[in-house]
Amino acid sequence: MEQHALKQTYLSAEIGGQSVVSEILTGKREINARQAKALATRFSVSPAVFI
Repeated sequence: MEQHALKQTYLSAEIGGQSVVSEILTGKREINARQAKALATRFSVSPAVFI
C-alpha cells in the first residue's frame, strides 16, 4: 500500500469496508476469493498473489 500511496479507506470500497481492510492487514482475517479478484484488478496482477 505504501508503494502505491494508498490508504485503507481507498481499498475499503473495493474489498468491503475499512474494518475489513484493517483486519486483513493485521492478520485477523484472510482475503476471500472476491476480495482477491478485486485487488488483482486494482493492481494488475493475478488473484493468486493475494491467496
